[in-house]
Amino acid sequence: MYLKVQYSIILCMKIAAKRRKTTTVEIGHVKMGQNHPIVIQSMTNTPTADVEATIKQIKELEDAGSELVRITVNDFEAMAAVPEIVNRLRADGYVAPIIGDFHYNGHILLHKFPEAAQALDKYRINPGNVGKKNKRNENFALMIEAAIKYDKPIRIGVNGGSLDEDLLTQLMDENATLKQPKDAKEVFYEAMVQSAINSADSAIKLGMTKEKIVLSVKMSDVQDMINVYSLLAQRCDYVLHLGLTEAGADIKGISASSAALSVLLQQG
Repeated sequence: MYLKVQYSIILCMKIAAKRRKTTTVEIGHVKMGQNHPIVIQSMTNTPTADVEATIKQIKELEDAGSELVRITVNDFEAMAAVPEIVNRLRADGYVAPIIGDFHYNGHILLHKFPEAAQALDKYRINPGNVGKKNKRNENFALMIEAAIKYDKPIRIGVNGGSLDEDLLTQLMDENATLKQPKDAKEVFYEAMVQSAINSADSAIKLGMTKEKIVLSVKMSDVQDMINVYSLLAQRCDYVLHLGLTEAGADIKGISASSAALSVLLQQG
């Protein structure tokens, strides 16, 4: 399955139009951005605390062509396992940067496990699940503080299934007062884009540089994904991570991801 996805993306790369202008972001030894080749990232589906199974799958992914690998870091056990996983991979000659995917408790894990925070090559932060109300900004700031301390890039990964409800409600309410309200889906797209850009702006105000930030706005429908990424690309020059969330397994996932990526890569 991984090889089929890889070949589909490489084909898209060959037909891609002129690339949009972006900064360059370095994740370990891998560079992303306008002046560098498009790179492929995959994700493990093992419990990260299961060190043996996670190492095995990361090796399989890198052997299949994955240049970056994301792992779930969802609890103390998973975070505690990170240094051993990374150290053993490097000892065995595997070089793909390892990205930690944080949900809800990343602000705690990054500060409680400094060795793991240092071992990871990038942090993925979802603005929709870093906290509620006043805690949202506080928890987000703690994660950015860790990224700055350990000199790590981040991906601000907005997800259609966990979009910031307060922002969406605000935009829906504002839209309802217009003489000619927009379609609800247009407002949803706008909320996705604003969540990503506003979070990136907040990270910069906290001390990060644009060269440390990657954005994504994943949705589960192919046409929705194309529309929201096209909108985001017009509104910023951040490096983008393209992906279809909850694409499904086997041929369904391969077909849906390839269809969406083909259009977006062709757009540059």
